[in-house]
Amino acid sequence: MFSLSIASPSSLKIPPKTTSTFPKSSFNGIRIPTPYKPWFRSPSSSSSVVMMAKREEELKEIRAKTTEELNEEIVDLKGELLMLRLQKSVRNEFKPSEFGRMRKRVARMLTVKREREIEEGINKRLSRKLDWQWKKSIVVRPPPSLKKLQEEEAAAEAEKS
Repeated sequence: MFSLSIASPSSLKIPPKTTSTFPKSSFNGIRIPTPYKPWFRSPSSSSSVVMMAKREEELKEIRAKTTEELNEEIVDLKGELLMLRLQKSVRNEFKPSEFGRMRKRVARMLTVKREREIEEGINKRLSRKLDWQWKKSIVVRPPPSLKKLQEEEAAAEAEKS
């Protein structure tokens, strides 16, 4: 039937492992290994430190404002976002990075606003209700960039006449 034989360790020959990290090929020339370089550029530590400092500075500036000032600036920034969306739809020149910058600034302001509500003991449900009431009370007004543009046009017309 089946016969089982055990070989002694001295008679057993194990082939040596190859330590080559390169796949076998028909290339017989000299192969020079190159260090691994990622396809993306990793941010340097100094630039990330500067970004963090700017963010902290901006947060200090936001926290220094009153809640009413925050509400006013949120409305202004949302109006600016609307203007950017309009510029994009009309295919005017605009900076696409402004979308992210403004949205993040609005988010930071809303975060600070919510932190203040938590300190006052306002729960999530009441906060949503107050936020809804605040949004209903907003008076629609042109954003600062549009006001500035209208003033410049009015000044140009005044010079012509």
